[in-house]
Amino acid sequence: MNVPLRDEVMDAAYAMGWTVVRKMPERVARAAFAALADRTWHQHGAGVKQLEKNLCRVLGKDAVDDEVRILSKRVMRSYFRYWLEVFRLPEYDKERILGRMRVTGHEKLFATLDSGRGAILALPHMGNYEQAGAWLVHSGYPFTTVAERLKPESLFDRFVEFRESLGMEVLPHKGASAFGRMAQRLRGGRPVCLVVDRDLTDKGIDVEFFGSTARMPAVSAALAIQTGAALFPVTLWYEGDYWGARVHEEIPVPAQGVRQEMIQVMTQELARAFQEGIAAHPEDWHMLQKVWVADLPAAAAGDGR
Repeated sequence: MNVPLRDEVMDAAYAMGWTVVRKMPERVARAAFAALADRTWHQHGAGVKQLEKNLCRVLGKDAVDDEVRILSKRVMRSYFRYWLEVFRLPEYDKERILGRMRVTGHEKLFATLDSGRGAILALPHMGNYEQAGAWLVHSGYPFTTVAERLKPESLFDRFVEFRESLGMEVLPHKGASAFGRMAQRLRGGRPVCLVVDRDLTDKGIDVEFFGSTARMPAVSAALAIQTGAALFPVTLWYEGDYWGARVHEEIPVPAQGVRQEMIQVMTQELARAFQEGIAAHPEDWHMLQKVWVADLPAAAAGDGR
């Protein structure tokens, strides 16, 4: 089967990122990616427009104004920094990854894992979650995660190889087998990390998020209910040359209610923690896609559980 030209270009671009960009002088690479971020922002394509629509909800505004535009430019700088660091992360040594990470609340996470109980770390698309994963591995807690199937297949393979090189176990996103294997790891006392601020399944949970209805995946709460693992929201941001992170308080399984009601309550609590972290660091929330139900196509918007 022939691979579409666009897929070939995408694969080649990422291959160059993990070869050329990875070896460039850091100062040169940072300047280049900042310039790319500014160019993308100035072009004001569909992704930037959706980003600004999302930021209006975060800031409580009815329409894009100068404040939103300035913030969206900062988000694009942060987003391109994430990609720069993804390409260069294999070059970072353990001392840099551990030494430049500023984390709060991790003591309760480590205590949970040290007790033999599994833990689910649920994250939004904030800061650099790849680097945070490397920090967790270097701290002595290798974990399991999932990856969205990408086209072409070779690009998906590159991401799996990249994440596995950092010490992560990577499962394909779709399929009941991924859920079962994550549940198995959790019952074995291991951590599972999931990025869950945007639903990719059309089977997500409707939650209140910045005053409007958004849709988020049910998987984190479902895993916690099924396995007894602890569910910890985690939010991330940048602090100059450092990486910041906060492990929020565990979201407990409700004492009453049927399974779907429990999932609803826990996913809403997860959204609340994400909202708190994003409100504190909106410039590091890299959401250029649709999250709120009002922005979704009519068929998908009517399918919230």
